[in-house]
Amino acid sequence: MLINIQQACSLLREHDHIVILAHQKPDGDTLGSCFALLSALEALGKTARVESPDGFPARYAFLCGGYAPKEFSPEFVVSADVASLQLLGDLAAVYGSRVDLCIDHHKSNELFAAHTLLDAEAPAASQIVYHMVRELGAELTPPIANALFTGISTDTGCFKYDNVTPLTHRVAAALIEAGAEHGAINKLMFDTKSKGRIAVEGMLLDNLEYYFDDQCAVLTVYPDTPDRYGVNEDELDGLSALPRRIEGVKAGVTIREKEDGSKRISLRTGDGLDASTICSRLGGGGHKNAAGCTIHASREEAKRQILAEIWKELEMWRYERNPMH
Repeated sequence: MLINIQQACSLLREHDHIVILAHQKPDGDTLGSCFALLSALEALGKTARVESPDGFPARYAFLCGGYAPKEFSPEFVVSADVASLQLLGDLAAVYGSRVDLCIDHHKSNELFAAHTLLDAEAPAASQIVYHMVRELGAELTPPIANALFTGISTDTGCFKYDNVTPLTHRVAAALIEAGAEHGAINKLMFDTKSKGRIAVEGMLLDNLEYYFDDQCAVLTVYPDTPDRYGVNEDELDGLSALPRRIEGVKAGVTIREKEDGSKRISLRTGDGLDASTICSRLGGGGHKNAAGCTIHASREEAKRQILAEIWKELEMWRYERNPMH
């Protein structure tokens, strides 16, 4: 059932002992949303905790460092920035059938929760949570502002993606006025990389593959990459953005092999190509310019499948631009 912000906040006011769920491989938006909502609920006297199927990455320690979740039996379950039960990882087995409220901004949301607060026009779930904090009447404290600014900044590529709207900038301004350390957050999220991460980027770019007259670029991250370069999984976040920075590339693909042998595909697009449409044909989804899917096949077969769908979209793009040819 789709609901609005007022209805979502009414549900939160009516319940206590609330669990807030982040998605697997948590990023700035899911963690920013979760911890901002946690702080707001605690300010209202609620008992709440955040759970993540993959823990809390070290790079987000400024949001959740030293976090000690309260022990209680959940009465109400919320997910933030989660488009499908699959993204809950191991937590899906625990909470999958009892998510009461889903807060999300993905148009591909599978409506798995009893109630869904969905704004597909919002560039980040954290922007939705900002309005919820306001509606709940909680004070917009510096920790809440930091969490929400992190979510919005990371999901908009530091405000440079097409999903940014005038409202996004107004919300960001309000968060800065409330004490968000925007300069430090952006430096940490976008301009701080380990030597190992820089080495990984160099290797990947040296082995980049181009297709379709250089309109598509493919990066392949091998299972031994973290060990070979002395980096952890968290340090590999954001690699998907690399191919799209190359002039002339309309579709950037990153292929990563998971422990079970499946291939995780991350797709970043521009120039009118719809990444969500492409990935949805392979069982995934996401946003217009950033989406993903999982393919259970060999590396070459996974590459063949995603390239075939990209080619279809490129052909459609060319036809729409010049239907007579």
